[in-house]
Formats: sequence, C-alpha cells, structure tokens
Amino acid sequence: MTKKEAIKVFDERTIRSLWDDEAETWYFSIVDVVGVLTDSVNPAAYWRKLKERLKKEGNQTVTDCHAFKMQAADGKMRRTDCADTEQLFRLIQSIPSPKAEPFKQWMAQVASERIDQIQDPERSIEQAMRDYKRLGYSDSWINQRLKSIEIRKELTDEWKKHGLEEGVQFAALTDIIYKTWADKTAKEYKTHKGLKKENLRDNMTNKELVLNMLAESPPRKFPK
Repeated sequence: MTKKEAIKVFDERTIRSLWDDEAETWYFSIVDVVGVLTDSVNPAAYWRKLKERLKKEGNQTVTDCHAFKMQAADGKMRRTDCADTEQLFRLIQSIPSPKAEPFKQWMAQVASERIDQIQDPERSIEQAMRDYKRLGYSDSWINQRLKSIEIRKELTDEWKKHGLEEGVQFAALTDIIYKTWADKTAKEYKTHKGLKKENLRDNMTNKELVLNMLAESPPRKFPK
C-alpha cells in the first residue's frame, strides 16, 4: 500500500490521516477521533477501555482496525490504531457525543474532496449515496450527481488515453468546459456561488449539473 500522511482539521482539532492510493481509502487515527468526540483529557485511555468493551461484545470494528505508523506529538513515528470511513461510522455509534453528526458530515466532505482531486469520484457509489443522504440532498439531486460522476470519469479516461495528465492539463480543459455553459472558469464560477473550500459540484443545482453533464459528455470517437 502506498500511504500518504496528512493532517485534517475538525472543529480546530487535528486528526492524523493516511491516504491509501491503491484502495483509494482514507484511514483516520482513532485516538484523535475519540479526542474530538469526547473532549477526554486522555483519549488513549478512553479508546483502550472502549476497545475492551467492544471486543467483549464481539464488535468487528475493533478486530478489523489497522495499525499504521504516524507521527506522534513528540515527533516520533508510533503505531496508531486507524479506521477507514466505514469503520469510523460504526465506531461513532458507540460514542455518545453531540459532535457525532457534524463529524460524520465532515468525514463525508473529506472523502468528497479527495475523490474530486483524483478525478475518480465514482469509486464507491453506494457510499456516496449514503453520504449525500446524510448531508440532506434530495434523491433527485443525488441521481443527477451520480450520473455526473459517471460522465466525468468517462471523459477523464479519454483524456488519459490520449496522454493528457492530471493537474494543469485537466484543469485547463475543465475550464474550457465550464466556459461553454457558464461563461466562467471553474474558479470564477466557484467565486460566483460564494464558495471557498467547498466542493463546487456538490453545490450545484439540478439544472447546473445537467448543463455541466451535457458539456462534459465525451464524443463517441475522440479526435486524434
């Protein structure tokens, strides 16, 4: 597994994270999550006690969690219990906290941002549907969004086949597409909608999603 360590911030608290390139999955430090949800002075001790109780109950969340080396507060790399998004959703159910729902929404946003970055947002359609429902989107909007994800992937796959690279080239072509229906670049359209770090497509209306899908629909034969 190729892992990339990152620091995520929720409610001004840091959560150590790892991105697995092969599985396209985020792993989060369980101790950090426990600290955020419980405000415990010793989240490691809280997690040890919770882990013991869950083991006695036969909860698979504990036995399936991973241990990865992450940088500790003292700067040293130490093995840390980590969970992916699905495991964390199950684990959060065992932790009474008023921050539980906001944290779930935050996790969904983290996943959404990463998916958008790698240009492959359909890696988990069912999970995406659950995430969007938790965020309050309508079934009609979700259907449009998932269709737009499929079309975007078809388009970027064609770009890759013809030697185009993610990053600057993808961004330039995407700006051209936005110009055709919105008369603005992606960045300009994001500013127009008053967005900052939010995902642009997740803040489009049904009509905007349809217009963008029509513009992104790749031709049957890509010109040589």
